[in-house]
This record gives sequence, structure tokens and C-alpha cells, in this order.
Amino acid sequence: MTDITTIGEVLIDLTQTGATPQNVPLLAANPGGAPANVAVAAARLGAKTAFLGKVGRDGFGSYLTGVLAENGVDVSGVRTDSAPTTMAVVTVSATGERSFRFVRGADCALTPEEVDIRLVEHAKILHFGSVSLTAGLARSATLFAAREAQAHGVLVSYDPNYRDALWSSQEEAVEWMRIPLPLVDILKLSDEELPLLTGTADPEEGSRRMEEQGVRLVLITLGAGGAFYRWQGKTGLVPGVTTTVADTNGAGDTFLGAVLSRLTRRGDAPLDQLTASELETILAFANRAAAKTCSRSGAIPAMPTLAELED
Repeated sequence: MTDITTIGEVLIDLTQTGATPQNVPLLAANPGGAPANVAVAAARLGAKTAFLGKVGRDGFGSYLTGVLAENGVDVSGVRTDSAPTTMAVVTVSATGERSFRFVRGADCALTPEEVDIRLVEHAKILHFGSVSLTAGLARSATLFAAREAQAHGVLVSYDPNYRDALWSSQEEAVEWMRIPLPLVDILKLSDEELPLLTGTADPEEGSRRMEEQGVRLVLITLGAGGAFYRWQGKTGLVPGVTTTVADTNGAGDTFLGAVLSRLTRRGDAPLDQLTASELETILAFANRAAAKTCSRSGAIPAMPTLAELED
């Protein structure tokens, strides 16, 4: 059995690493894409993971598939397309904050028929994000996989990671970001996405509204403020970890990968009999993992191994 299967985009993050003396940005072609990041983060922390998605028949596509495989991710569900591999141009401010510009390609073309259903049905958790809900074919494939997971008793994890450049309007984004909620067991939101999805910036009220819609575990990342959670009607806040920030790219994905990896250690039903105390221990571990990622540049290359966190 696979612990975690993720579906969605794997892409090249053209990430700013500095500038020349003439102030021309220097960029590195880092592997990225939120669902792929989660799969790698969880694999580096000991989980058995798989990725479902699509890359171009080009050098970047071969590179990305190789990176996933090298990090222990099952790539048997990765498909190829005549469209080029998707890229995200990531520029970084002096304080480490990111801005994105996407050049979409093969990730949009994954069809429901290309989804390896074995990797969905035989997982403990299926995870996806909202980037793959922005395009028709990939949108259909993602929702198909989530419905199949729910039908087979597989927990569904969702990160509605909002990227305004990918939507025609904020209203369209919110509409589609909310559509999967009836399928979701585990929801991870950032403090920026909380008001978009719930209509309030208050974690207590926003998480209550999500719980009312059937989400069992709600996680809200608050940057340096730590991680807020709602579980079985109760809420709590696990403090963040102080670090020197080099690049926040991939931090949220590392956090979620760490949470899911720890949950799957609990057996075939990761949320059954989970206590608040046990959840807080898991979130403290995830905060440490995210802080380690923030201290280094890039997304996947910056993610910690289990050995680094246990030192």
C-alpha cells in the first residue's frame, strides 16, 4: 500500500537566486509544483509516496521525473505530453517573500483516463491542490481521483493554494476552490487563503465553517505564528520555529508533507482515535520541517530529511 498519493502539477521553478552587478536577476531551474513538493517532502520524512501528473517530452520533463524517482516517489503514474513542461517564474523579495508568474504546459493536459487508479485506491491519503483545478482536463482528472478516493475509503487532503495569476478573477477562483470541499477530510490553508475560502480572517470561525461542511481536520498555517488546528470541535495553536529565512518557496508543502507522513505512521486509518496531544506533536514536527525549508533556497532541494530533523 502507498501511504500518500498526490495528483497535480510538477514543474520547473525558475527561482531568483541573486543578481549580477548590473542588477540582472539570476535564476535557477529548481524542481517544484505543490503536489510534487508534498510527495517529496513526505518521502524524505519516511513515507511511501506516489505522484500522478503530466510533463512534457523534453529535457525538463525527464529531469523532473528523475528528481521525483531519486527522492523515492513512485513515478509510474507520471504521463508525458507534446506540450512543454510547465514553468513557474519565482522572484524573491529582500525579505524572502515570493511572487509567481506561470507558463502553463503539460500539467494542464492530464485526463481522467490517464489517472492510475491503483495508486488512488491503494493509498492511505490522496492529496491535491487548487492549481490543477484551473484547467479543464486536469480539473476533471483531479476531481475524478478525489471522488474515487472517497468512494474507496481513502482520506482526501486538499490545499487550496491560491495563485491569482492562474485565474480570470478572484470570484472564479473561490468558486472552484470551494467545489472539492465535500470530498475533503484534511484541509490545509494559509492565513492568506483563509478569508477567500471561508469568508472570514478569524481562524476559529473560519475553521468552524469548514468543519460544518464536513472537513474533519482543518490546519491553518500562520507563518512565523505557527499552525492553528481544528480537530473534533476543538482548536489549538502550535508555535512556529524561529529561523533565518532564505526563501519561503515550498515551506507550506513541506509542512503538509510532514503532517501527512506522520499521520500515515498511525496505520491504515490515519485519523482514527487521533488525540489533540498527538496532533500537536505532529504539528510541532511539521513546523520544524517547514522552518528548515525556509532556511534554504528552492523548493524540493531545500526540503529536509528525517535524519536532519532528528539530529
